[in-house]
Parts: sequence; structure tokens; C-alpha cells
Amino acid sequence: MVVMGRVIAPFGVKGWVKLDSFSASPENLLAYPVWWIGKDGAWREQRIESAKAQGRAVVAKFAGCEDRDHAAELRGFEVGVPRDTLPKPEENEFYWADLIGLAVVNMQDEKLGTVSRVFETGANDVLVVEGERERLIPFIDHVVREVNIASGVIRVDWGADY
Repeated sequence: MVVMGRVIAPFGVKGWVKLDSFSASPENLLAYPVWWIGKDGAWREQRIESAKAQGRAVVAKFAGCEDRDHAAELRGFEVGVPRDTLPKPEENEFYWADLIGLAVVNMQDEKLGTVSRVFETGANDVLVVEGERERLIPFIDHVVREVNIASGVIRVDWGADY
């Protein structure tokens, strides 16, 4: 399962929820007719009655979710799709979900931490690296030198004191 978003709040009184989309564009999630929702690794298939992008978020009406109270119970649930339904990334392209959890090491072999999340700034994507402190590292060619998902390492040209 690849996590594509998270339910952040009820939306209205008729069972709709608001989702924080983790994809580059919120519309990407709308391309999948079936979503899975889960918490703590327990996933279940969930049919969508209606969904639409709203700014950087997505609002959706799940089948069987008929009121605000039921929608509130879904707060914090992750929304995912099976990996085999995603298009294969091009060479040197990566799904953000594949970067989370990778170790980040600089050119001097100093471990800077682990990728905890990725976000977009408009100019470029940014890796949030948690270690002895939080670092924000731009995901651009002259900084990110190598991504090796198989070995679980991202090599960056970034000083430990930055």
C-alpha cells in the first residue's frame, strides 16, 4: 500500500471528510476509483461516492459515511492505493513514499538522519531529515547526488553544519 493522503477532519455535516493529499497534485488521488483506508497497518477497501480537489486538499464522501460524527471517527486514517496500481516512475523519478525512511548521508559519509517527510515549495521538493536535529534539504540535482532505494540511502552534497 502506498499512502497518498490522510483524513484530517470532517467536512460539512453529511459525512464528507477533508484529506491532506501527499501527491504532487491533489487531483492525482482522484484518478483511483478505489481507495484503501487504514490505521496502524490495518487496511480496508473503501468505495468513494464522490471526491474533488479543493485547493491543496481533497474532500471526499465515502460510501456508508452518512454524518459528521462518522466522518470525525475517520480523522487520522491514512488513504492509500495498492503499489501495483501506480504507474512506474521514470528513471531518476521517485515516489515520495519511497523516500520516507531512507537514511541521508553526506559526501563525507556523515549520517545526517532519516527522511521523515517530503514537501513541495513550488521551486523544488524538500526532504525533511530527522537526526540530531531537523534539516530541510532541497531535492535538486546538485544537492541530491544519489538515491539508492534498494540500499536505503540518499547521498547528498550537504554539510553536517548546514
